[in-house]
Amino acid sequence: MQRVRDQRGVVFPSPVTILSILAVAMAGVAWVATRHHEPTERLVTPAAHQSPSAHHSTYVAPKVHRKPQKPAFDRSKVVVEVFNNSTVSGLAGRVAARAAHLGWQVVGSDNWYGTIPASTVYYPPRLTKAGHQLALDLGIHRTMPSVSPMRLDRLTVILTGPLAAH
Repeated sequence: MQRVRDQRGVVFPSPVTILSILAVAMAGVAWVATRHHEPTERLVTPAAHQSPSAHHSTYVAPKVHRKPQKPAFDRSKVVVEVFNNSTVSGLAGRVAARAAHLGWQVVGSDNWYGTIPASTVYYPPRLTKAGHQLALDLGIHRTMPSVSPMRLDRLTVILTGPLAAH
C-alpha cells in the first residue's frame, strides 16, 4: 500500500523575512516618535528688505550720532567649509571663492551627501552671529545650529542650488 502525500504542513519563514519585518516595524516606530517635532530653523532677512512705509507712520526718529560698534567677530578668523548638495557642478567652489573674497577664512569645498531642504548655513553655538552674517553675505535665507557630523569649530555651508547674485 502506497502512502498518499498531502499538501499540508508547516512552513517557517526565513530569517531574512523576519529581519525585514522587524526593520519595517522599527522604522515605523521611529517615524511616529519623531514626526511631531517643530523644526529649529530660522529665516534670516536683511534689514534692508523691510519697508519703512509698511508701518504707515510719519514719525521720523531723530538721528543719534554714535560711534560705529566693532563687529562681534573678525571674518578672517572664522573658518568656513562649503559643500555642494545639488547637481550644479562646481557650485561649492564658486561660492567658497565668493566667501573668501568677502573676507571669510574658507578652508575647503566638497560635495555633501544627504538630504537638505534648502541652502543652509550651519553654525556651532559660539559662532551664531558669524553664521547669520555669512548667510546675509551669501544671500542664504536658512540658518541652523550645527549637527553631527559637522565640526563645531567652523561654519558649514550646504548648497542645494545656485544662489542669487549680489
